[in-house]
Amino acid sequence: MNFLAHIYLSNEDPELKIGNFIADSVKGKKYLLYPKRIQEGILIHRKIDSYTDTHPIVKKSVSRLFPIYRHYSTVIVDILYDHFLASNWHKYSSIPLDEYTSNFYELLQENHEILPKPIQDFLPYMMQENWLYNYSNIDGIKRSLEGMNRRTRNRSKMNMAVVELEKFYTEFGTEFSIFFNELEDYIQNEIEKL
Repeated sequence: MNFLAHIYLSNEDPELKIGNFIADSVKGKKYLLYPKRIQEGILIHRKIDSYTDTHPIVKKSVSRLFPIYRHYSTVIVDILYDHFLASNWHKYSSIPLDEYTSNFYELLQENHEILPKPIQDFLPYMMQENWLYNYSNIDGIKRSLEGMNRRTRNRSKMNMAVVELEKFYTEFGTEFSIFFNELEDYIQNEIEKL
């Protein structure tokens, strides 16, 4: 799952949200350097990733892209799934997406000093481009994939995956919906164990 899903799955807990958001920049046991609830957010992020990577429905989505994008297919599916979460946001939250994302950016700004350096570096760009909100439209997803492609020095060709998104929109959307319901249940149980 990508940024929006990780944040959403943090149950409106500010510290869990921060941990879940920064987790990819916190390697190994370095999570132990953070306050307890942020540590738990990092661990929840890792559980989300593990569950997602092994889920048969996600594997089905990935297999649709694999012949073209190879090992980048999983990254692409993460981004596409965030699109389906954002574009169907009203089904998941009573808080409008623009308000939800603005509140999250404020939370990050208020806790800027605790964010890992890579996050601090890209946060202004993320906010300026309003990545989280713009996942809700195809152009926003295209820009996100273009950025990922640039980071791979154009090797991944991820920017082209909008073609598959549009071609298999119904299939990806259905797969996301079924998978995400199961993921929500799983993560809710994991959070209750904390």
